[in-house]
Amino acid sequence: MTACAIEPTAADEDGTPQAGCTITADGAYAARLTLDGDSWFPERWTMDGPEPYAVPLPGNQPEEPGTEVQPMADGRVLIRRFADGRHNFSLLYPTGPGTGELLLGAVECPDEGTRLWLLPPAPGGEKAYALAVGRRTSAVWLVAGGAFGPEHLAEIPGRCSGGVWLDRTGRMLALDREVGGCTKAIVVDLERGGEVSPLLQIAAGSDDRLLLADPDSGLLLIASDAPSPGRPRLGWGVMGSTLPVRFPESLRLPECTVTPFAIQPGQVLMPESCAVALCIDGPLGSWVGVWRPDGRQVHHLAAPVGWLAGSGLWTRDGVLRLPYATDEVPCGVAELTAPAETRRAIGNGGTAGDAGPGDPDRGGTAAGETPGAASDSGTGGPSEPDPPESVVDAGPSEPVAARPVPLGKAPLGRLVTK
Repeated sequence: MTACAIEPTAADEDGTPQAGCTITADGAYAARLTLDGDSWFPERWTMDGPEPYAVPLPGNQPEEPGTEVQPMADGRVLIRRFADGRHNFSLLYPTGPGTGELLLGAVECPDEGTRLWLLPPAPGGEKAYALAVGRRTSAVWLVAGGAFGPEHLAEIPGRCSGGVWLDRTGRMLALDREVGGCTKAIVVDLERGGEVSPLLQIAAGSDDRLLLADPDSGLLLIASDAPSPGRPRLGWGVMGSTLPVRFPESLRLPECTVTPFAIQPGQVLMPESCAVALCIDGPLGSWVGVWRPDGRQVHHLAAPVGWLAGSGLWTRDGVLRLPYATDEVPCGVAELTAPAETRRAIGNGGTAGDAGPGDPDRGGTAAGETPGAASDSGTGGPSEPDPPESVVDAGPSEPVAARPVPLGKAPLGRLVTK
């Protein structure tokens, strides 16, 4: 079974290769570390042409399995190599039959307890960032796109993890910070010296992590144990909204691990209409789930054979693009169309979608829960997931009523609009 990757890890310590592949924010390029016999080497994929194709970028010697790679907007590939306490960064590019390499510099980590890994690709794709986590503080580094090599941007008290971009300019970065035994998502303003402000504080003692964010709609996908202490659950909210975070029962799948990995962009002021792609790990393997906040159903779809699990992106038109590699097709992209939602009014005998922002049963808080942590309880308990079904084009979805979200008046609005 191939497990879905929740976040990049500093794999140089344990030699575990990075799962899946990394895709630029615009979906034009991807990069991964792959095998040639027993040797690891970087590979760049071009995904925005008529047919996807891969370009191998081998160096003078095989790479270590913990090496990280990340595609840039110009088609070059950033590589991070670890040796002798130094993280060395270079840009790789094809030069005829060989591989060109532009050395960028290194970040030293003299403290053996410090771990460093690349943050997700930044919007625009011209810059790349890394997070170094020490025993008591965390640092954000600009490792590609600067004027003079790696540049230290911010020092943050506490141990951070994760990494989600909140805007289209690469200014606002969300991190999950552990302080005092609790983990809370924070916002780091990279244009104001790393100024920190809170993002998620659902309950005083809960662990609240940000998994995904869509700057267009403001939709946030989170993991928190606020509704069930000690057991993280998937929830969703809207950036800057004063309404409670919701924890749908449909996202609780017994004996499965559910990891959101892509949100449909372009749904401005319509967060509840965004399609969310889920990587579902179960006893029989990994498959794809598609879910929307305005529905209570996860659609289970068979992943393409050879899917680089946990990798993919949505188009604005609602097509999910999943990279895969097999012996017959070493570089492929499968396109899945999200199933049409069946949305019937409550009381008409159909399945009811979640209430809209203006409906009375959304604004309340479930009994025994703290403000800001509401639970979407369906009839009965968590349902068993249906087996993955064959992918078919279900045709256009039924119209979804757009409800404007007052992002401009939200407490966090100023952080993502400047």
